[in-house]
Amino acid sequence: MSNNTSTFEGFLRNDGRKGIRNVVVVAYLVECAHHVATEIRDSFRRQPVHLIGFGGCYPNAYADRMMNRLCTHPNVGAVLLLSLGCESFNRHELQKNIAVTGRPVHTVVIQQAGGTRKSIEAGTTWVEEALQQIAGVPRAPMQMSDLVVGTVCGGSDATSGISANPAVGRAFDLLVEQGAAAIFEETGEMIGLGDAMSARAITTELGRELKMSVDKAAYYYQKMGHASFAPGNADGGLTTIEEKSIGAYSKSGDAPITGLIKPGDIPRQRGLYLLDVVPDGEPRFGFPNINDNAEIAELIACGS
Repeated sequence: MSNNTSTFEGFLRNDGRKGIRNVVVVAYLVECAHHVATEIRDSFRRQPVHLIGFGGCYPNAYADRMMNRLCTHPNVGAVLLLSLGCESFNRHELQKNIAVTGRPVHTVVIQQAGGTRKSIEAGTTWVEEALQQIAGVPRAPMQMSDLVVGTVCGGSDATSGISANPAVGRAFDLLVEQGAAAIFEETGEMIGLGDAMSARAITTELGRELKMSVDKAAYYYQKMGHASFAPGNADGGLTTIEEKSIGAYSKSGDAPITGLIKPGDIPRQRGLYLLDVVPDGEPRFGFPNINDNAEIAELIACGS
C-alpha cells in the first residue's frame, strides 16, 4: 500500500489526540447506580450517548484505571458520572481527572439528589446541555497515523484461522504501514506461539517479554484446570488450544511487533502491539476476561 496523505475530519481534544466520534458518556460507579444510568442513556437512543460503568462497590485499582481511561478516550466529548453515594469508588478524583482534560463533566449522587426519579431527571437535563456543548468541539484533519485500532476475535471455529482472522491481519499490516498503532490481544489464546511472536519483536528484550507473557498465560490456565477453549469451539471444528491459537494469532498480520502493553496503556508510538490481558502474579481467580466484551473494553481503554 503506497503512502498517501488523504485526510478525514476528527474531533480535536485538549491533549492533542483526535477522536473519530464525539459522544457523551453516562458512567455508573457502582451497580446500584446502573439502573439510573441506563434510564438516562435510554432517553437518547438516537443520539451519541453511550453507557459504561463499574459494578463493584470495593476499592479496585484496575477499575479505577479503566474508568479513567474510558472517560478520557479521544472519542468522548463529555461525561456524566452516576454515584449512589456510599460506594468506595473515588468519584471526586475521577471527576477531577476528567475535568483536567477540558471535557465537561458532572456527577449526580443519587442519595443526595433525592432518589431514583430525581436523579434521572437531573442527569437527563445535564446530558441535553452537554450534547449542545460538545457540538462546538473543533474539527481537525486526521490521517491514518492518528488512529489506534484494536482487534479481538470471538466464536472461533475451524474456518476463523483461514478466513476472517487473516483478513483482519492483512488490514493490520496496511494500517501499520500507514503509521497507525494496531493492538491485538488474547495472550490466553496465543499458547504455543511464544517463539513465533518473539521472532517478530523489534528488540531481543521485547521478544523475551512476549514469550514470557504467553508462558504466563499457559501457567495461569494450567492452574485453573482449563484454557480458553469453549464447547462452541469444538462444535465448530477446532480440536486443540494450539489450533485455536494459530487462528487467533493470524489476525495480527505480519508486521514487526513494536511493544507489549497492559490494559489501560496507551501506545506512545506507532506500530503493532500485543495487549497482555492475563494478570501478573499467582493465579487467584477464574478467567481474567470473563467475556469478549471485557476484552473490548480493555482495548478501548488503550485508546483504540
